Parts: sequence; C-alpha cells; structure tokens
Amino acid sequence: MDRLWTPWRLQYVTEANKLTSDCIFCDAVANIDAEPLVVHVGQAAFVILNKFPYNNGHLMIVPRRHVGWLSELEGPELDEIMGLTQMAERVLTSVYNPHGYNMGLNLGKPAGAGVLGHLHMHVVPRWNGDTNFISVVGETRVLPEEMTTTASRLRAAFKS
Repeated sequence: MDRLWTPWRLQYVTEANKLTSDCIFCDAVANIDAEPLVVHVGQAAFVILNKFPYNNGHLMIVPRRHVGWLSELEGPELDEIMGLTQMAERVLTSVYNPHGYNMGLNLGKPAGAGVLGHLHMHVVPRWNGDTNFISVVGETRVLPEEMTTTASRLRAAFKS
C-alpha cells in the first residue's frame, strides 16, 4: 500500500473541535488578527484561504456578519464582497497566473454548502490540464505549495 504523508494537517485535525462558536467564519472574525489563513480584511468582509482547497490559492470572501443567504446581505456588504471577489481575481492572477477561475456560492445544504448559515464566495484558480487525476482515482488532493507559503504570498499581494 502506498502512503501520502501530510504532516502539516496534524494541527488542523487535532484542533478541529476547538471552535468557540458553531461557525468557523465567526471564529475567524472573533480572532481576525490572529487567524493565519486570513489574507485580507475589509470593513464588512474578509478574504480567507480554504483549509480544504481544490487548488493552491483557493480563497473565500466572507461577510463579517453571520448571514446565510445572499438576499440577507445589506448593500454595502454585497458591494464589498463583489469588490473583494474582483480584487481576489487580480491578486491570484498576479501571484499564480491561472488560466481561469471557478467562482461561486453554495447556499443551503442541498446546494453543497459546507458551512451552513454563513455564506462565502469561493474563488478557485484553475490551470489548463489541472484535472488532477489523483482526485478521481485516489480521492486525494495534491497541492504543490504549503498553506503558510500561500498565505504569505497572497497577504503581500493584497497589500500592494
């Protein structure tokens, strides 16, 4: 049997049940300056790396307020989320130069929402030929860059 070692995930696995609330995004907001995956903070929303990315640079744009539906967002929140999505596209293009993007919201459990009750916009960079065969045959993601490196690169790009 072959093994694929991912020692950097041990901290997440052992701390997964240490949420202070029932929402990972509300926990991130409560500790926004200390959250290592937050790469940019706005007035009404923030940008955070996905802990279970499809590709390096997989970002989520999240309102600070715990809101589950797009229709519940107030105008300034909606404006900032879309502005940060646009900014994320520019930042990811400058850092990784992907060939395309998947962007979207999954609202409600039947739509595939992984975090119910706190909407978030996914921004996933994609490259020609990145079908990632191991995801299909081995149900495993292969990411060529550690999350801490990704976070550092994107934080610097968001600042510029």
